[in-house]
Amino acid sequence: MGGRILELRVHGVSNTPPAETLGLTGEPGGEPPQPRLVAGGPVTGFYRLPTAAPLDPIVVEAYSWGQLTSGARTARDVERALWTLLLPFTLANVALHARPGIPADPTTERLASRSGVTAWLIRLFCLSLTATPVLATTGVGVDLIGWQCVDEVCLSRIPGPWEFLAGAWWQQGGRALAVGLTVPLAMIGVLGLVTWRTYQYEAVMPADPTTNPPGRRTPPPVDVEVPIGQPVQEPPPTPEPPPGPPTNPLQDPTFWWGEGQLRRAAVLHLCTGTVVAAAVPLGTVSVLDPPHGARAALTWSAVVAFTAVLAITLVAIGRPFLTRREGATPLGGWSIAVIVLTGLGLAGTLAVLLLPDGAASSPLAGLRPPVGCDQDPTQPGCLADRSLPGFDRVIAWLGTGQLLLLIAIGATARSGRRGGATPAAAALLIALGAAWCHGWLPAAPPAPVALWQFGLPLLALAAVGLLLPRTRPTSRKQPLEPHSDLAWRGRAPAVIAGFGWLLCLAYSAGVLYWVTNRLNGADAPVGRPLVVPPAPVTWAGLAFAAALLMLALVAVRAVVLFHRLRRQEYAQLRARGGRLSAHDLRRARDVSAHQALHRLVGEHALRLIGWYAGAMTVLAVVGCAAVLACPLPDHEAGGAAPVIEVVADVGDALLGWLPVAVAAVGLLVYRKNTIRRSVGVIWDVGTFWPRAAHPLAPPSYAERAVPELLTRTAGLIALAEPDPRRVDGIILSGHSQGTVICTAVILQLPSRWRHRIWFFSYGCQLTRLYGRIFPAYFGPDRLPVLAEALTRPGGGTRWTNFWRDTDPLGWPVTAGERDIAVTDPEALHPSDGEVADPPIRSHSGYPEAAEFQRERSRVAWLLRRAVPSPRRGLG
Repeated sequence: MGGRILELRVHGVSNTPPAETLGLTGEPGGEPPQPRLVAGGPVTGFYRLPTAAPLDPIVVEAYSWGQLTSGARTARDVERALWTLLLPFTLANVALHARPGIPADPTTERLASRSGVTAWLIRLFCLSLTATPVLATTGVGVDLIGWQCVDEVCLSRIPGPWEFLAGAWWQQGGRALAVGLTVPLAMIGVLGLVTWRTYQYEAVMPADPTTNPPGRRTPPPVDVEVPIGQPVQEPPPTPEPPPGPPTNPLQDPTFWWGEGQLRRAAVLHLCTGTVVAAAVPLGTVSVLDPPHGARAALTWSAVVAFTAVLAITLVAIGRPFLTRREGATPLGGWSIAVIVLTGLGLAGTLAVLLLPDGAASSPLAGLRPPVGCDQDPTQPGCLADRSLPGFDRVIAWLGTGQLLLLIAIGATARSGRRGGATPAAAALLIALGAAWCHGWLPAAPPAPVALWQFGLPLLALAAVGLLLPRTRPTSRKQPLEPHSDLAWRGRAPAVIAGFGWLLCLAYSAGVLYWVTNRLNGADAPVGRPLVVPPAPVTWAGLAFAAALLMLALVAVRAVVLFHRLRRQEYAQLRARGGRLSAHDLRRARDVSAHQALHRLVGEHALRLIGWYAGAMTVLAVVGCAAVLACPLPDHEAGGAAPVIEVVADVGDALLGWLPVAVAAVGLLVYRKNTIRRSVGVIWDVGTFWPRAAHPLAPPSYAERAVPELLTRTAGLIALAEPDPRRVDGIILSGHSQGTVICTAVILQLPSRWRHRIWFFSYGCQLTRLYGRIFPAYFGPDRLPVLAEALTRPGGGTRWTNFWRDTDPLGWPVTAGERDIAVTDPEALHPSDGEVADPPIRSHSGYPEAAEFQRERSRVAWLLRRAVPSPRRGLG
């Protein structure tokens, strides 16, 4: 049993089945043998070959975690597919981890620091992102259904018994708005239920491998005889030296355990969403029908409660009790206070809405669309815009504020606090300009220009903060290699969160457009339709059409680059191969295509994304200026207005199908590995990170995978000497995303176990992707920490990285590890009696390579030699 080595393989994003991970193949026409489950369960499990014996010198074990995100053909597939609709929240959460300058010890981060200010801005942006779909569903329930849908013809097109709202009693005051408020409240309830259900999905803490409950004996293995009543003796654990200061945030023992933080943040987000939903009808009724008497008392009580909720939330998102992960801590007094205040404010809002009209000169019913426009659209009021007053402005100002937040996030992450000064000044000037244009400044002359004329140059001024010089790091342990600098020049948090924002706006505009068409029906009257969506929806359709055009241009640029790189690689292959046959030339073209893709992803992909992000920034600035004040194009005005209206309608129609398309792709990602290998990469990268910024994002699979691997790895090494399950060393073998998981495991392992661990990484993107986007964890200052943790006493590193020039995700790491280039394909033509061409394995099949097998044999010998014999002792 001495000298037994375990190779523990962790697969990547494509949810490789355990049989494939272990290299099991069946006879032609037959099914491959099934691996044997040795630990874990059907969702996450550890598998071995069915022929593995306890005395084998090298045992291969596969850890399967892919069913946490895909592959389980059960009813939960639909639930997981719906998680893709939460992709905007996922991207916003990832932005928090993309900050440069995160301290290695999270307890030392201060709010006034660059990373602290950026974190506060990102959490504030996440709150506003939660408010975006809430505001969209509020528009559906309160504006489209409760305010504009006034007769039974319109209400009959809504699924469910909504026709009662056409009654005379419900048409008085804001009673219909109270019913419409149930739509956003129902969505908030669904989000809360999904978040509560995902608590049990993750947060699995690693077990101490040396701990046994009192009176419990170590169970003997099935195939070993142990005398009855004689327990297997375990040696006392080696004293752990006092740990030094952490040098990487992934060393934080609570990094993967933040259930208490998640619950507290979820309370703040759900309550903030409730405040936003209730504030729309409460503010509308209060402005159109100023309250008096009991209505005034209820109104101001609700306003005070909601204001207190927002004030507590703005302070809490920057305080340590919310921003630090400390395990399963209770909600706390502040969270309970927020829940109570939100409940009191909501009760007051509903009471105000259900009361009859106040003492206003005209009842609220006179401001709503008249009844009967479906039969007679020519009657007075039918052709006028009778949408909910002020709702367009609320949407416009929310979008503008989010854009300013994104600019501040990018500028602060790049240039520190000085970078945030420009967007802060622009936000203040925009607020003053709005007050001047609306006549709210006392003793001020009328504004000489319109609001959008203020907004456009000031938004451009705010964007100047993104161009300030980048803050340089004070020290660097590793010189930067080509294509390993900061992604998007330090603006990665803003770029990632910005794409989430645009996707969230697209979802919201699509839902509003789809519901509007449903309520208007196929036989809508000529002229203005019965129900009018908010004006920003039309501008969103135009912006979406422009965004698709820009995306097409970037795709064309990528195709041109790919063909240029392919020609270069093909020329090099021909030059290296000498005189090649026609068959070899055809194979060289195939190989050059894979090599070109390898270079396109590693050298040009992030730059292409950066170009697209810059174009979308310009489009967002123009779009926000448009929704602030510009009127919608009039179809009857002639000129370019009809063309603009047609383009907007096409864009809105595409937006209406966007949530359905994303959910359908998500379902295919969970079921089809071919789609998952391309699309699922983004999903698995996003859901790797714990929900430290947005608690309503889909759960992190790493919060379960990392602790389980920790428990398995340390537990097998800590077994007693006579136990046949014990191993003398473990080769932790990670492929693709499995490499990132293994990195987190090694950094969490106590030092007494690391000297018996060797790390194999292949198909690895630690520098070209993770190191550039997440520099605080895998950058040139932080990734060498992993190499230092695996350094042998006599020199050298217990880390081998394999890569291919045909693998789009596999690159050298250059962090102190041993890099081995794997030949792919082995030759351009068959040899040694074979009749088929050697396959181009690209991103798969690393363990079958000859270089991998040779290195594994060498590492197994080194691990056996590193284990002291009983006669030599531990000294």
